[in-house]
Amino acid sequence: MTGAIWNLLLGLAWVLLSGDFTGLNLLVGMVFGYIALVLIEPQVSALKGYPARIPLIIRFLGFFMKELVQANLRVAFDIVTPPWHMQPGVIAMPLSARTEMEITMVANLISLTPGTLSLDVSDDRKVLYIHAMFLDDEEELRRNLKEMEHRALELFR
Repeated sequence: MTGAIWNLLLGLAWVLLSGDFTGLNLLVGMVFGYIALVLIEPQVSALKGYPARIPLIIRFLGFFMKELVQANLRVAFDIVTPPWHMQPGVIAMPLSARTEMEITMVANLISLTPGTLSLDVSDDRKVLYIHAMFLDDEEELRRNLKEMEHRALELFR
C-alpha cells in the first residue's frame, strides 16, 4: 500500500510541476513514478514487492474486463431472444479467501459480473453461496468463479 501511495504522490508532483492538469498527464506521471520506485525498491524496504503487483493488477483488470464483457453479452442475448435459455440456481463455492477483505473483494467481483450474485457467506467463512442465472453447467461455473477468486487473491498475497 505504501508503494501505491508514493506512486500517486509522484504522479501528482509530476502534474503540479508540469502545469498540465489532465488525467493523461497524471497517468504519465504515475508511469514515471512507477519507474522511479522500481529503481529505488532495493534500497527501501517499505517498497518490497510493489513493482511486481502492478503487472498483476493490469493482468487482473484485463481478465475481469473480458469476463465482464462475456457475461454482459450472454445476459443481453438471453434477454433479446424470445425463448429464454436461463436456468437459475444457487451453488455453494468453497472459498480460498480467508480475511474479511479478501472475502468481500471476491463476493463483490462475483456480484459485479452480470448473471451472478453473491448471496451469503457461511458462518465459518469457508463457503460463499452464489445465485447464478445460467446454471446449465455447474462445474464450469464453479471453475470460472474459482479462477476469478484465484486471480483476485494474487493481488493481496
